[in-house]
Amino acid sequence: MKLQRKTRVRALAVGALAVSGALALSACGSDDTTGGPGASSAKAANIKCDGKGKLLASGSSAQKNAMDVWVQNYSGACKDTEINYQPTGSGAGVTTFLQGQTAFAGSDSALEPGEVEKSKQLCKTGQGINLPMVGGPVAIGYNVPGVEDLVLDAETLAKIFDSKITKWNDPAIKKLNPSAKLPDLKIQAFHRSDESGTTKNLTEYFKAAAPKDWKHEPDKAWAGKGGQAASGSSGVSSQVKQTAGAISYFELSYAESSQVNTVKLDTGAKEPVEANVDNASKAIAEAKRVGKGNDHAMELAYDTKAEGAYPITLVTYEIACDKGNKKETLPATKSFLTYMASEDGQAALKELGYAPLPTEIAEQVRKTV
Repeated sequence: MKLQRKTRVRALAVGALAVSGALALSACGSDDTTGGPGASSAKAANIKCDGKGKLLASGSSAQKNAMDVWVQNYSGACKDTEINYQPTGSGAGVTTFLQGQTAFAGSDSALEPGEVEKSKQLCKTGQGINLPMVGGPVAIGYNVPGVEDLVLDAETLAKIFDSKITKWNDPAIKKLNPSAKLPDLKIQAFHRSDESGTTKNLTEYFKAAAPKDWKHEPDKAWAGKGGQAASGSSGVSSQVKQTAGAISYFELSYAESSQVNTVKLDTGAKEPVEANVDNASKAIAEAKRVGKGNDHAMELAYDTKAEGAYPITLVTYEIACDKGNKKETLPATKSFLTYMASEDGQAALKELGYAPLPTEIAEQVRKTV
């Protein structure tokens, strides 16, 4: 779909939690609350500031654009708290958190059982839990000269990313796009070089919707054959922007900010499904909660054929301890994450392309504060 035709999308973020860990302290967010979508000095008066200090967090690059706005708004109201979120990728973020170096981790996939066990060493009286905060579609961005509308299905995408389809005028692509002028151009498939929850979400989709064509197990680390690698969502989206014949996967806001066209998915529904917030929300609504107690891990319906449901959708979690938080850092950290979960914090994301999570999930997460 041609990006210029996209309407601005609604967004909602949810998430709140108590956080643990000795903080490796550094840097701060900007005090300027006037710049960029979502920044709002008018909302600053509604932020309750508690505690002092510097909070360091890292992980998911898919939530970076949301985190930038939250930090900007919060820092404008709470001058005594400095927050630095580094978009190092979900895998690196979880590792750093489990080492006790950060306040919390952002991850586009829930903790693995082994990671939960390891978290008990950090959390002492508790364990690491997953709480959803941001939802959104994983867009498939492409750069094919002369092609502004492109439809692909799970099978074709799996073959492209596994180097089984290597030209844009391949018969499988032609069949899905009979009116498109597909060039005899080599496909340049880019994947994440870092361990990424976005990668795991994409490969979960391949495994569920195209099991015959994707033989690799879903993982944060890329397992497909061939292709080229770049770091972070910003890295792969930049490569698509500047490389003719390129295709990759990244959170929708990166497609919008980079002015990159995105693929419509043939899911078996009556019409191909566009990567947008409303369509991602329809897929998220079909998700099942699989976490127990204070854990809110979700199982997404990657093979959905529901009308208008966009299946490559991620939910970004904030990962932290349910018990065993440091008394000296808890007030400021809890204050920041309470703002993130608030109506004002959610409203700040309306211009950023994030998908609303179901109201019931949002309410459950708020209670966990």
